[in-house]
Amino acid sequence: MEGQVTHILGIAPYDGMQTAMERVAEEFPNIQLDAYTGDLEAGAAIVRSVPLDNYDVIISRGGTADRIREVTDLPVISIQLSVYDVLRAIKMAENYSNLYAIVGFPSITQPAHTLCDLLRLDMDIITIHGMDETNRALDRLREGGYKMVVSDMVTHTLARQKGFDAFLITSGVESLHDAFEQAVQISDRFRQMRRQNLLLEGVARTRSGNTIVLDSEGKLVYAARETPTENLLALLRRKIPDIPPASPLRFFHTEGGEFTRVTAHRVRAGWEQCYTFHCQQSQIPLRSSKNGLRFFDEAEAAQQFMHSFYSISGAMGMLEEQVNAIAPTRQPVMILGEVGTGKEQIARALYLRSPRVNSPLAVVDCSLMTEKNWEYLFNHYASPLNEGSCTVYFQHLEQLARPCQQELLAVAAETNLSRRVRLLFSAVCADGQPLPEPVQALRSQLGCLTLQLPSLRSRRDELPSLASLYLSSLNAELGKQIIGFDPRATEQLLHYEWPNNYTQFKQVLQELATLTDSAYIRGSVVAEVLARERRACHSEGLVPASSPAAAGGTLDEIILNAVHQTLDAVGGNQTLAAKRLGISRTTLWRYLNPKDKKDAQ
Repeated sequence: MEGQVTHILGIAPYDGMQTAMERVAEEFPNIQLDAYTGDLEAGAAIVRSVPLDNYDVIISRGGTADRIREVTDLPVISIQLSVYDVLRAIKMAENYSNLYAIVGFPSITQPAHTLCDLLRLDMDIITIHGMDETNRALDRLREGGYKMVVSDMVTHTLARQKGFDAFLITSGVESLHDAFEQAVQISDRFRQMRRQNLLLEGVARTRSGNTIVLDSEGKLVYAARETPTENLLALLRRKIPDIPPASPLRFFHTEGGEFTRVTAHRVRAGWEQCYTFHCQQSQIPLRSSKNGLRFFDEAEAAQQFMHSFYSISGAMGMLEEQVNAIAPTRQPVMILGEVGTGKEQIARALYLRSPRVNSPLAVVDCSLMTEKNWEYLFNHYASPLNEGSCTVYFQHLEQLARPCQQELLAVAAETNLSRRVRLLFSAVCADGQPLPEPVQALRSQLGCLTLQLPSLRSRRDELPSLASLYLSSLNAELGKQIIGFDPRATEQLLHYEWPNNYTQFKQVLQELATLTDSAYIRGSVVAEVLARERRACHSEGLVPASSPAAAGGTLDEIILNAVHQTLDAVGGNQTLAAKRLGISRTTLWRYLNPKDKKDAQ
């Protein structure tokens, strides 16, 4: 920029150079020079003591310039000794009759070697890099009969102390001119780079979120705002190998109850490979006031799952292997099952075992969605459908209104929705029953993988072991020491139809464990609790499809159902139940134990 003043700090190794610096600086109208005299450590000490923010560049010479570079980030211009500077010193020394040598730092000895090669001069030239080497070199020269040295300021001072004659190689006006011109050019470039850096930093700070830069070794180079936490830094380092060469990588980080959306790029800084991460707090809230729309992070989803029946080891049964195989895929999943089979918990299990567990889980309850909330889901910028890497779970799909069904199908097909977010669906549908229309349409159009959850009735043989497993966890939760069920209690659990499946099973076992103070859960307590369950289920219309009462059934099934209903009505008292039914206790026992009855026949 024309008229821009360059502020230069000059560190001269000797007084004469300071005077020469000040004289040459007067020839440059756009230079402001502050010059000091100090050699090596003295020069570095001056640099440490002055306010460097006032300067654009530093000028010095030889070893002093090298030392100054070690204590500052400002650009340092070294005044080069030209061949003419060395030639002038040699010409002055030609009249000296005794042996002499050229001793100094590389900035002196390199042009001396060049000059000697050109003029075919045979001279002793010794290169030193520090005070210790200078001492040793001078001692060897004295032992060899040398009386004089041609040198830089460091060697000149020490040589005089040791009794040598010494000619100081001074920098000519030409070298000083070159140094000042370099200083102006470099300071202009440095000022421009600094301005660009400040501008870029300002842009980074005005962006929402935090921009973080890591080098090729994963070390933190820059953070536009706050320093990232160790957890976030560790995640960013792990993600470096996954960043594509020409496109961004997007992922989520969950910490302190907040979702952070991260966009990562590979960039080059000169020859070095770096990685930028733009971290922005996700616009998806952890809580939503929208009816029928809930959000969970990994911790919340895990907590919900841990309180479910499926969290018990072995409770998933054959489903365990299927869930583990499907969870890592990106393909949509359709979860089918009767009421109470734990479809939402299986959806959580798929989410928790998937690669997208760092992103939110959005649960859309189709039975509660209003027209306004459905509009928000498909058109609002903060909708989970607009957030990459999310898992979106539509539950109660069979209750979705037809216009919404059509819109969901259209959006899924036209926007490649299943590639942007992980889609999970669930619907109430018993095994072997025809699929509801919206379920069938989505399943076929999106190519959903299907998980059919088994009813509890279909796992009747496993029921005693499932009850024992859950009872064990209830003992720990309630502080009980219940050993198990008496035979009559187990028999009643086996013969109950469980219309609400695992949800009802879990609730009944919790109630039984709470009511029991003895070592075993008694049949009378089970009969009482199941009687209430039957009345509640009948009043709610929850009669399982396979129930004899619902489908007619065989004569034996109808009789057995009547026996159980009577037992429930009398609190499990078999004597009173037999009396009400007009049969003996032996006949009642045979109905309750059909296997033993067949064996007896």
